[in-house]
Amino acid sequence: MAIDHTDPIYLAPAQGGQQPELMLSAVLHLMSHYTADGKGCVKLASVIERHLKALAALPGLSPVLTATCQQLSEQWAGVVERSLPPVKKDDGFLARLMARGRPAAQVA
Repeated sequence: MAIDHTDPIYLAPAQGGQQPELMLSAVLHLMSHYTADGKGCVKLASVIERHLKALAALPGLSPVLTATCQQLSEQWAGVVERSLPPVKKDDGFLARLMARGRPAAQVA
């Protein structure tokens, strides 16, 4: 199922009037699409994590909702982290850099 980005929920201003109900509605909508195609999307997981983090930071939100959004934000951050490809270490660069400082081997 494709996400309809013309939906009014996506057209809400990103900054300015803080509307917790709209943000919560958006994040629930996004979460419902996360596995709609049977597999998760790391970009969508990242957007969900950011929405939850923003909700948790809103002043005036009930303590229970703030704590829930914070906890879920951390869990979604873990989903994103686990979904990213592993970072390849370039040991070759470090080895080349270290080799420059060594004196050349003497031929006997």
